[in-house]
Amino acid sequence: MASLGSEDAFQESAALSLHDLESLHTFRSRSASVSSAGSSGRLQLRQRVAQLMACVEDISSDDEVHEEVCRTLDEAFLIWGKKMKDKWREFRLHLVTWNVGTASPPPDVTSLLQLDSLSPAMDMYVIGLQEVNSRITNFLSDLAFDDPWSIFFMSVLSPLGYIKLSSVRMQGLLLLIFVKHAHLPFIRDVHTHYTRTGLYGYWGNKGGVTIRMSLYGHTICFINCHLPAHMENTEQRLDDFEKILEMQFEEENIPNTLDHDVLFWFGDLNFRIADYGIHFVRESINNKRYNLLWEKDQLNMAKKKEAFLQEFIEGPLQFKPTYKFDLHSDVYDTREQKSLFWFNEKKRKPAWTDRILWRVKSLCQRALKEDDFSEEEQTISVTLNNYISHMSYGISDHKPVTGTFELELKPLLSDPLVTLSPEGEWSAEHDVLISYSAVPGFPSSAWDWIGLFKVTFRHANDYVTYAWVEDDEISSNEDSKQVYMSAAEIPDMGGEFLLCYYSNNLQSIVGISQPFQIRPNRTLIGKGPAQEENAWLQKPDNLESHNEF
Repeated sequence: MASLGSEDAFQESAALSLHDLESLHTFRSRSASVSSAGSSGRLQLRQRVAQLMACVEDISSDDEVHEEVCRTLDEAFLIWGKKMKDKWREFRLHLVTWNVGTASPPPDVTSLLQLDSLSPAMDMYVIGLQEVNSRITNFLSDLAFDDPWSIFFMSVLSPLGYIKLSSVRMQGLLLLIFVKHAHLPFIRDVHTHYTRTGLYGYWGNKGGVTIRMSLYGHTICFINCHLPAHMENTEQRLDDFEKILEMQFEEENIPNTLDHDVLFWFGDLNFRIADYGIHFVRESINNKRYNLLWEKDQLNMAKKKEAFLQEFIEGPLQFKPTYKFDLHSDVYDTREQKSLFWFNEKKRKPAWTDRILWRVKSLCQRALKEDDFSEEEQTISVTLNNYISHMSYGISDHKPVTGTFELELKPLLSDPLVTLSPEGEWSAEHDVLISYSAVPGFPSSAWDWIGLFKVTFRHANDYVTYAWVEDDEISSNEDSKQVYMSAAEIPDMGGEFLLCYYSNNLQSIVGISQPFQIRPNRTLIGKGPAQEENAWLQKPDNLESHNEF
C-alpha cells in the first residue's frame, strides 16, 4: 500500500484490497500514534479519512466488508466521544427568580429548589429576589446583619454542603449564589455591582444587581433585574436594561457584561401581554393554550426588533403567566384595587413578568463568523433542562420561576491555587499542624489566613478559628509550609471539619481540604460546651479587623 505521505495514496485508495479494509483497526491504532505530532498528525489523519471515503464509494450495503467498516467506525466514534467527555465537565445550575412582595420566607422551599428531585444534586444555586422588604428599619438592620431571606436559604442549603459564595443587595433587589464546597478553589474573581434606574438613576427601587465570576476559567455573569411596571412602559424597560448592560465593574481586567462567556438575565422584567383583552387572555390560560399569547408577549415582540435582545435565549413559556395572583391562591387578580382619589382600578391582566434568559458569547461569535467558526473555539455550552413556575407558593402576587441548566465546559483550570491538609490526629488536647503548598506565582499576602470550618459552614466568615499563614508559620521549604493552631482554639467537642485557605488579594477561598475528624477532648467530656465558645476571640488580633467580605 502507498505510504502515508505519498501523493498517490489518495488516487490508489479506490483499489485497496479487502485485506486493507479489514485492517481498519490497525489504521485506528496507527492514528493514535501520530496524534501527538500536532497539526502534522491531524493532516495525516485527514488523509486517512480521505482514503476511507474513497473506499466507501465502492462498498455495497450487502457487502461483507460493510458491517466491519460500520462496526470499526462506531468503535472509533465511541473512543473519540469518551476522550472528549473526559476533558469536559458537567455543571448543574438551578436558577430562581421570585418577586416576594415584601413577604417573609415560606416554611418550605423543597420543591422550589428541587431538593426532592431524583436527578443529581445541583452544583450551584442562583437565587434572585425582588421586592425584599426594604422599609428603613428592615434595611438598616439588614445592613448590619444578614437579611431574613439570606439566613433562610443558608439554613436550608448549608447542611447539604453548599456555601454562600456571594451576595449583593440594592434596596428590594437581592441576588444570592450558593455553590458546592468542591468547586470553591475553581471559582475566582468574584465581583458584584448594582445599577439604579428608578427616578432617573437616583433611586434603587428599580434596576439590576450583578454577580460575575470565573468558573473553571470561564467568565459567567448573573444579572437580577426589576424593571418598570405597567403595559405602556415597554420602551422604558428596554432602555433600563441597556443601561444595566452598559455598567462597568470597578476592578481592572474585568470584561464588560456582554464579553462574558455566559450571561444570565432574569428577574421581574415586567413585560406584559399586549392587545388582547383580559377575557381572551384568561380563557387561553384556562384552556392551556399558552401559544396563543406568545406573539403578543412584549418581550417576544421586542426580541424581533431589538438586535441586542436577539442574542438572548429563553425556554418555551409552557407554564401559566406568573402575575398577578390573589395572595395564598392560584386565582388571578379578583380584588378591587383602590387608586388615587378612591376610583377603582381595573383588574390586572395576567402576564409572564418573571423570566429567565441567557446568552452564550461563542454562539454570538458563530453567528458573526458563520463558516469560519471552529467547533474547537466553543469550550462551554448551556442546555436548559427545565423551565417552570411554582404555583404552590402564594406569599406574594407573583409565582416563582425556576430554570435548571446544565453547563458543559472544558475546564481551563485543573489545579487549585493552594492545596492543604491537617497533619496527624487533631484534638483540643494539643496544638495542631496544617501543611499547605501553593502553585508557583501564587499572589500570597501577609493577610492570607487558613480557617477551620464545620462541614456545614454557611459562608467564608463562618469559621470556628483561623491561623495567619505568616504569623503562625512554623516551617517552610520549597515544597510546602506548615502553620499551627493552638489547642485552646480547637473545639473540645470535636466533630467533622474542613480547612480553607482564604486569599486576601483574590478575596476568595482558593484551597479547601477534605473533611476530617477532630477527636473530642477527653479531659473535658461531660463539662459542657461553654468552654469552647468564642475560642477564636482569644487571639490577639480579630480577623474582622483586617478583612471585610
